[in-house]
Amino acid sequence: MRAACHAVLDAAYERGVRRVDAARSYGRAEEFLARWPADRGHRDVRVSGKWDYEHVAGRRRDAPTHEVKEHSPAAFARQWRETEALLGAHVGLYQVHPLTEDSPLFGDPELLTALGRLRDSGVRPGFSTSGPRQAAAVRRALGLEVEGRRLFEAVQATWNVLETSAAPGLAWAHESGAEVSVKEGLANGRLALDPPREVRDPAARHGVGPDAVAPAAVRAQPWADVVLSGAAGVDQPVADLAAREVDLASGGFDLAEEPERYRATRAALPQG
Repeated sequence: MRAACHAVLDAAYERGVRRVDAARSYGRAEEFLARWPADRGHRDVRVSGKWDYEHVAGRRRDAPTHEVKEHSPAAFARQWRETEALLGAHVGLYQVHPLTEDSPLFGDPELLTALGRLRDSGVRPGFSTSGPRQAAAVRRALGLEVEGRRLFEAVQATWNVLETSAAPGLAWAHESGAEVSVKEGLANGRLALDPPREVRDPAARHGVGPDAVAPAAVRAQPWADVVLSGAAGVDQPVADLAAREVDLASGGFDLAEEPERYRATRAALPQG
């Protein structure tokens, strides 16, 4: 698994990628990632980290509880220590994962103060969000201040041609000076493995696969600062980066689903 991870990172690095997104909850991702720049001698790699979910089931599929979500000062302090020990100076952004508008974080002065100290140390605090009310979470979180300064400097959210509901909130976030990263550009594989005609046709015109058209649609959004890739094999960074050559600025898609329907379909997808 480590070798496969490093092969994907090598393929991306060769094509100019210098930023990697990871999380404490992504299995051994941070451990694998930490070895890679050290082994290769890369000093220009920046990491966007995340804290929150903790997997408690081990490898048992029948475990009654698989993960625990905890927004607390203790959880943040523990996970930040673990991330910092592995990735150190590579971490430039550390995100609450995922943040909803009803998170206890909003009413926890101790946690907000701790995140403010992280900001003051030079690591940007950010947050990811998900679900049908992403835009509301974005607006509430970016309104937080610690010691008279905005706390969060970046947001990571879901947007693709099937799930467009967060667009107004993300456009507002970008205009307000926050960095906007977009995840799930391929809709968890739906737009690559079984794409609708509206995605297949421009792929054929541009001589690329649908897995280049879908991220290109994200890149066409004027508020999208960072487009995340979910590449799991050495060929996929090549396809994802082909999106840079696809100009969809003048084209549009009319494929948006109701957010609740999108989430239900996503939940029913086979788990890898």
